[in-house]
Amino acid sequence: MKENTTKRRRSTRSAPVAPIMSEIELARLGGGQVAYIKTLSSDEALQMFPAIEDLPRGINLFALHAADGTPIALTDTRQAALSHAMDGELQIASVH
Repeated sequence: MKENTTKRRRSTRSAPVAPIMSEIELARLGGGQVAYIKTLSSDEALQMFPAIEDLPRGINLFALHAADGTPIALTDTRQAALSHAMDGELQIASVH
């Protein structure tokens, strides 16, 4: 078996990096009109909202957050979270 002795050149180009936004820049994003919806387990919701009592374990919930991460609403359906956003005239951003 013949050995491969060809050397590979490493690319000196690096992939473009997206700029990181500060919390203040994120808070200003959309002038307070941008929000996102995050799916939470009931355990995560209890950590985020410790005042909630008698929350069933093992369910998924949907939290509506302002662009800066401030919680706005906690619901049991994505549709209800979307309704809260629409009532508040908020645009929903897709977060990956």
